[in-house]
Amino acid sequence: MIIGLTGGIASGKSTVANAFAELGIGWVDADHIAREVVEPGEPALAEILARHGPSIIDASGQLKRSALRAIVFADEEERRWLESVTHPRIRDRLYQRLDGLLASRSPYVLLVSPLLFESGQVSMVDRCLVIDVPENIQIARTCQRDDVDENQARAIIAAQMPRAERLSRADDVIVNDGDLTSLTDQVANLDRRYRDIIAHSTLPPER
Repeated sequence: MIIGLTGGIASGKSTVANAFAELGIGWVDADHIAREVVEPGEPALAEILARHGPSIIDASGQLKRSALRAIVFADEEERRWLESVTHPRIRDRLYQRLDGLLASRSPYVLLVSPLLFESGQVSMVDRCLVIDVPENIQIARTCQRDDVDENQARAIIAAQMPRAERLSRADDVIVNDGDLTSLTDQVANLDRRYRDIIAHSTLPPER
């Protein structure tokens, strides 16, 4: 079973994933894979370089993310082209990593993705777990963690999927508005639930 774990900025996705890891559950971060597929030597970076020229890489051959971001934000066609180059590769690599974790006897695995719904990666998972946090806490955590002011934090939150919509698409919810003990208790409860679902399931996961 693959659980999609998502949430807005500063909701505590990595903290929750690490709490599951303490219980023997493997996880893969979609953001890390997205960075991997455009590293030097990767076919996706070669395609991007061929299309946009050397101005989008630095002296060490690394992708200048800010330069590419400026291009795709200004041109919808370029954004769609970039997604056509990167998304299939991200998806294939995610499946490889997830299958590897399942083969290593993790009873289920987590796909941690801030854009689980927006990217279409939701089609890869069997259940969706949303980490929810009140907006005032999100703002405070974002300001502290990322050293931004309140207006910037609000703008980031406004650009993400609305909280109500995210919650409406959840199979399970963890509310991360308390201390670490409360969070790990919720993780432990869900871990027991997921293991019970697997124990009573007779259907293999779909691909």
